[in-house]
Amino acid sequence: MHKRVTPLNAWLQAARLRTLPLALACVLLGAGLAWGQGYFNAALAVLTLTTTLLLQVLANLANDYGDTLHGADNALRVGPLRAVQQGWLTPKGMALGIVLCALLTLLSGAGLLLMAWPRVLQGGLALWVLAGVSAPVLALGYTLGPKPYGYVGLGDVAVFVCFGLLGTLGAFALQTPVEQPWPWPAAAALGCLCVGVLNLNNLRDIDSDRQAGKRTVVVQCGETAAKRYQVGLIVAAQALWLLQVGLLGSAWALLVFLPLPILLKQLLRVQHLHGAALNAELPHLARLTLSQVGLLVTGVALA
Repeated sequence: MHKRVTPLNAWLQAARLRTLPLALACVLLGAGLAWGQGYFNAALAVLTLTTTLLLQVLANLANDYGDTLHGADNALRVGPLRAVQQGWLTPKGMALGIVLCALLTLLSGAGLLLMAWPRVLQGGLALWVLAGVSAPVLALGYTLGPKPYGYVGLGDVAVFVCFGLLGTLGAFALQTPVEQPWPWPAAAALGCLCVGVLNLNNLRDIDSDRQAGKRTVVVQCGETAAKRYQVGLIVAAQALWLLQVGLLGSAWALLVFLPLPILLKQLLRVQHLHGAALNAELPHLARLTLSQVGLLVTGVALA
């Protein structure tokens, strides 16, 4: 018997609001570093954030629908309950919600391009339009369609590109002149941490994903190797933060490393956890990621 919930709670559950700190982090990082160089447009930043958050919700709705459709949300699932799987929302209702969210995302993205039109022209119109169109396609294609890329182990690459490079550098470029040096190390550091969150998610779901034929990196390489991979992601992120601190040339930017002891403690804890025990670790790593971004931006502001 399905647990009864209100329609509002069902949609909130499907939207998975606790994943939004990662979307917030890339905009905060890009716009914050631009602000540190003396360039900041508040209206642009708000619209960038709105578009990014809508993209994240769109991806979450698509995952709720797609994983149920492809059988990944099966009896072995130990993660948070999914709205379609639980019968709180019908597949038809979820499909309509996805369409509406996609339209809102495109509308917000189009408004962002129009507001940033002079910078869009400076940066190459075709590139910006391509980025704007590809973002919703990537959000939907993770679990939807006849060949979702999340089912062949490409989710890690997509998360690194979307949350790290595209999200951060896009937010930065919308604020600054094109001749400004782009913060590639910071964008890559955030990308590694976001992939770390996905890797924890896939570690938790390894049994249900394997049964459904969802060949994530974790399923392909095994749990032991995936935990080593997690270590590599966190270590790489810290090395990249250090490189960005060096490029910024300010001791204040070292504030980014304040959460490092907590990060390392979690990393050690994760090595001994399996299945549902990893549920709490995903939002924890997302919050730590956002805190590192916030502290780096704070250091830039103090400098």
